[in-house]
Parts: sequence; structure tokens; C-alpha cells
Amino acid sequence: MGFQESFKALSDPTRREILQLLKGGRMSAGEIVEHFDMTGATISHHLSILRDAGLVDDQKAGKYIYYELNLSVVEEIMSWFAGFTS
Repeated sequence: MGFQESFKALSDPTRREILQLLKGGRMSAGEIVEHFDMTGATISHHLSILRDAGLVDDQKAGKYIYYELNLSVVEEIMSWFAGFTS
């Protein structure tokens, strides 16, 4: 994971909204889809970009896939931004 992939993932408002949802904790892909007026395939694409950027982790449990924030990557990005205020 590099900053380039993370910033690309963060550039999309839908992906930022998904991250906001995941602040509340782990969610299944289906639960995430319910919050949007988009197809499941579209949300799945956004989730793949977030996962590939390291911003979310996924875990399969039975027939469901659950997503959660990868806080270590989020913290790394925040630390990098904080360096501009020092």
C-alpha cells in the first residue's frame, strides 16, 4: 500500500462515505449496499478499491463478507498530514 493508492481511493465521495459508515464498526457488504442507491456490483467495486488501497480489511464468514476500517493505514495517513502543522 502506498499513499498514491490511498489518495486515489479517497478521491471518490462514495468511497469516503463507505469509510464513514465503517467508523461505526464492521459491516457486511449487504449492509453497506443498503445505504446507497447503487447496485451491489458497484459497491463491491468501491470496496475492492478501498481494500486494495489498504484502507479496509475484509473477512469472509460463511456466505458473507465483512468489512472494517484498517486503522493502521488511516493513522499513517493522518500522521503524514499532521506533519504539515508542525
